[in-house]
This record gives sequence, C-alpha cells and structure tokens, in this order.
Amino acid sequence: MNRQEPAFRRELRLFDATMLVVGSMIGSGIFIVSADMSRMLGAPGYLLLAWVLTGLLTLAAALSYGELAALFPRAGGQYVYLREAYSPLVGFLYGWALFLVIQTGSIAAVAVAFAKFTAVLVPWFSESNILAQVAGLRINAGQLLAILSIVVLTVLNLRGIRVGKLVQDTFTVTKTAALFGLILLGLTIGLNGESIARNWSSAWEAQRLVEHAGGWHAEPLTGLALLSALGAAMVGSLFASDAWNNITFAAAEVVEPQRTVPRSMALGVLLVTGLYILANVAYLAILPLRGDPNGSTVWERGLQFALHDRVGAAAAEAMFGSWGAALMALLIMISTFGCNNGLILAGARVYYAMARDGLFFQSAGRLNRHAVPGVALVLQAVWASILCLSGRYSDLLDYIIVAVLLFYVATIAGIFVLRWKMPDAERPYRAPGYPVVPLLYILAAGAIALDLLVVKPRYAGAGLILVASGIPVYFLWQWWKKQRGKQWS
Repeated sequence: MNRQEPAFRRELRLFDATMLVVGSMIGSGIFIVSADMSRMLGAPGYLLLAWVLTGLLTLAAALSYGELAALFPRAGGQYVYLREAYSPLVGFLYGWALFLVIQTGSIAAVAVAFAKFTAVLVPWFSESNILAQVAGLRINAGQLLAILSIVVLTVLNLRGIRVGKLVQDTFTVTKTAALFGLILLGLTIGLNGESIARNWSSAWEAQRLVEHAGGWHAEPLTGLALLSALGAAMVGSLFASDAWNNITFAAAEVVEPQRTVPRSMALGVLLVTGLYILANVAYLAILPLRGDPNGSTVWERGLQFALHDRVGAAAAEAMFGSWGAALMALLIMISTFGCNNGLILAGARVYYAMARDGLFFQSAGRLNRHAVPGVALVLQAVWASILCLSGRYSDLLDYIIVAVLLFYVATIAGIFVLRWKMPDAERPYRAPGYPVVPLLYILAAGAIALDLLVVKPRYAGAGLILVASGIPVYFLWQWWKKQRGKQWS
C-alpha cells in the first residue's frame, strides 16, 4: 500500500497571518535607517513625508496583491502570480533572485543585526572577536551567533507550522507592544523642547549632506534634485517596510485564504506604517534631526550622526541614560529574532512551489512528516549561513533593490494581465480602486526604480545583471529535466 504524501495543514488564522505580516516587516530597519535618510534629506518634514509615502505605497501594493492572493490561494505567492501572469521563466527569475539574495540575504542581514545587538549586552559576541581564519576568511563570534540563530529558527520551523506560528505570534506581540511603549514614552517623558524647536524651524529646509575632503558639506535641495533625493531616501524606508507579502508564500497553510490573506496584508501594513511614522515623530521629539559628526552627546550628534546610525538607541539613551542602549539592544534582539522566524517560515514555501514545477531541486518539493517543506528550509538555512560568513549580504541587498521594485511592479501589472487572460475566473476579492490604485503604485514604484538607476547606476545595474543571470540557469534546468525524463522513459 502506498503511503499518502503529507499535505499542508491550514493552521494560520487571521491573527496568525497578520502577526506574520507585522513580524516579517518589523526587524531592525526602523531603529537604523532614519539616520541615513536624515543625511539625504536634512529636514524633519521631508523625513516624515518619506515614511508617509512609503506607507501609502506599501498599502496600495498590499491592497492590490489581495486580488492575486484570492485568485491563487496556494504555496508560492508572488512566484505563482508571476508565473501565471507571464511565463514560467519570469516566475523562475523571481524565485532565483529570492533564493540567491532577496530572502536569504535578508535572513543573513537580520541574523547579523541580532548578533550585533546581542554584543551590546554580551561583548564576547562582538565582530572584533575573531575566532578563526579559514582560507583568508575571518570568522568572528558575531557571525557564529547569527548562523546559530538561523539554525535554531530553522529547526523550530521543521517541527511544523503550529510551532512556527507560535514563535511568530509570541515574538511579534512582544516587540509590537515594546515598540509602542517606547513611542509612548518618547512622546511623553522624552519630549525635548529645544529639539522640537530646532526641528520645527527647519522642517521643510531640505539639504543633502555630502562627505568631502574629510568633512561633511550641506547642499540645498529644491525642485528635481529634491524629488530625486526623496526617492533615493525612500530606499531605506521601503526596505524597513518590506516582506509584507511573505504571507502569500504560505497561503496553502492559511484558513480561508481568499479572505484571510488580503485582510492580513492590509491590517499588517496599516499597523506597521502607523508604528513607523509614530516612531519617527518620537525620534524628532527627543533629538534634533541635524547634528554634528564630532558631537560628544547623543543630542549634539542628532539623528544624522547617531552612533553607528542607531537612532533608536540614541533616542533611548537620551531618555534613560546609559542603560537606554541596553534596553534598545534587548528590543532589537527580540525584533530581529521574530522577524527572521517569519522570513524563514515563508521563504521555504516559494522554493517548494518552484520544485513542484521542476524548477528547483526535486527534494525541495516534498513535505516532511510535520507537513512542512523540510529540505527547502534546510537549503535556505545553508545558503543564508554562507552569506553570513561572506559578509557580502548587505552589498547584495543594495544591488537588488531596483529588481525588487520591478518585480513588485510586474506583479501588480499582472492584475491587468490576468483580468484579460482569465476574465471569467472567480475573484472573491478584487483590488479596491481598480484600475487607479494599482496604476498609481506602478507609476510611483517605477519612478523610484528609474530614479535609483540614475542616482545609483552601479548598484542598480549590478542587481539587474544578477537577476538576468537566472536566464541561462532556467534553460539549463529545463534541459536537465528533459534529460532526466529520457533516462526514466
């Protein structure tokens, strides 16, 4: 008698799905990226505008994705949408980029952030603590802790979706409550009248800081230069707001996915956007945006020159003194650990879907006895760990941002394509504001991608080449699949 192959178990309800959205979005970005954004924009009003525009853009994307999620409520999410709208090649290029950099690079970056902030409390895990040198590669204690965190979370997720969602719910509720608490404290006991006065007086006087000849020089921004700087600065806020679509990867494990997945994305994005905007308002209520790189206190350095760009830690130190940094380190440890659980849980479902289509290792397309894609989880963990050791994950993520935006644009454009290709398909959820809302997202995200191609051509071009490298891999995989079929015929 043949053993029946395990099937996905529908365990994720609306609360769990929303926690996966929120938990995957909130990592370390909200505590760091505002420093670089402040140097690029130089004005509190434009800093907040960048976060508001990011929130609106992300919400428009999430609302539009809901139609695709309801149309294809199965494992793989965005990979499936691109495959069905265009071709298996386009879907594969997305999956290729996801495995090579987007998901695994994010997992590596978040794991290293977890290790860096653990080192604030336990200095032994510092990056300066070199443990070994192998073939010219220096391995430090922080990298080992980052890898260990990936391994632990992967092992937990190998135990089944119920364990994975328990970890996700616990850490997401904890970090969301803690972040809200810090915002509340920042807007009450942390208020600094002098900071507010300085920020208000220069709220819309945009200027870009440029490092030159060992010093920083301010360049006023107006007109097209201001629009260009705003688009480039939004790279930080967009990355901090990314991964909202990860719930679509795990749609096969969601209860009533046609209703639950669209609602969870909308609720999750609204909650995170609100927290992010309030967090930046709190930063500006505690510290001045403009600062001195040689300042001796957190107040003198401001948001622009917060130590190691850790604006969250600087705000906490301003409120609570020296132990504020330890408090923030603990919060970011919780935040990054929970974030990586969501990324690890969701990402493996894409490689599972690719394998079922014959576009990834065949073993990745099987579920283990706990009804999760075990081999896909392990392969993801191995590659993310290698990226941790390489130290190149952050460069790769910089390269891939334009490709990420273009994949989002192509996916949302897929709504128009699929309404034409499948006009009679049942659509339990339709994109609100169609065709205006999806079209506005396509135009806005496309403009930002074009802006980055102009402002950062080296990074953007390298990212597109990296995605294009998947084209010969796709045809090689197809050839190998045919050869294997001939052997068994």
